[in-house]
Amino acid sequence: MTTSRAHRRALLMMVGATLCWSSAGTLIRSMQITDSWEIIFWRSISMSLFVIGWLWAQYRRDAWPRIRAVGVPGLISATLLTIMFTLFIVALSHTTVANVLIVISSAPFFAALAGWLLLRERVSAQTGLAMLAAFIGIVVMFVGAVSHDRWIGALIAVVIPVAYGLNVALLRKMHATVDMIPAILLAGLLSIAVALPFALPFEATGRDLVLLAIMGSVQVGLGCVLMTIASRNLASAEMGLLSILETVFGILLTWALVGEQPSGAALAGGVLVICALAINQFIRLRRHEEVAPAVIT
Repeated sequence: MTTSRAHRRALLMMVGATLCWSSAGTLIRSMQITDSWEIIFWRSISMSLFVIGWLWAQYRRDAWPRIRAVGVPGLISATLLTIMFTLFIVALSHTTVANVLIVISSAPFFAALAGWLLLRERVSAQTGLAMLAAFIGIVVMFVGAVSHDRWIGALIAVVIPVAYGLNVALLRKMHATVDMIPAILLAGLLSIAVALPFALPFEATGRDLVLLAIMGSVQVGLGCVLMTIASRNLASAEMGLLSILETVFGILLTWALVGEQPSGAALAGGVLVICALAINQFIRLRRHEEVAPAVIT
């Protein structure tokens, strides 16, 4: 395969990954159960089984050594991923999909802020301006959420980009790289342990379990696999730019398929945040600068 063909294929895979991730809101809104903890429990089981299958298919007997190789950095990363996975579902039970996705989309700026606070990394003027624009967009969205009594979910969602920023900064501070797929498996197992006591008694219907299986294996599992494969032929700035599509697709899918229309404030704030992200990432791409990896929830 030529370099250009490999690059085009990687671009399509990254777009496919964002489509997978963006399906979460639609899947949750299509379920009969509303208990966040039971959703977290079954989703984590499905996700963990998918990841185990993928690791075995790829590495066979080397799968377990790859899991152990993540070490302490991997455990820290998995713990922060567990917080992100859990609070994502909890936030969706208290506010709209649009509000949650808009808040989460600001994660690259929280990574830059964490790098500045913990690592004394310089934040460029253009990133600083983009962070300010994104902050204004989130404030606009919050004002709309407060007027509709949906501010609690939006506030919970803020913890997700904070955890993401800490994850990126801590790994840099430890000069560590973590294999994402084993870390996601560990996060899935931790999520199962955390959610189980609160998930009982189980109330999911057969249809719910099918949707939860799709959510764990396709929305998270396949999305992460596609991103991992795409990363071999994409610059990190390209991946950062394309990952913005998750927010766009997520809002549009939920609106079109389950009729959850975002408020005017959410749309206005979302446009501001997405534009700030896109412009900042595009400039960094032109300068061949490294950016934080995509957010997985």
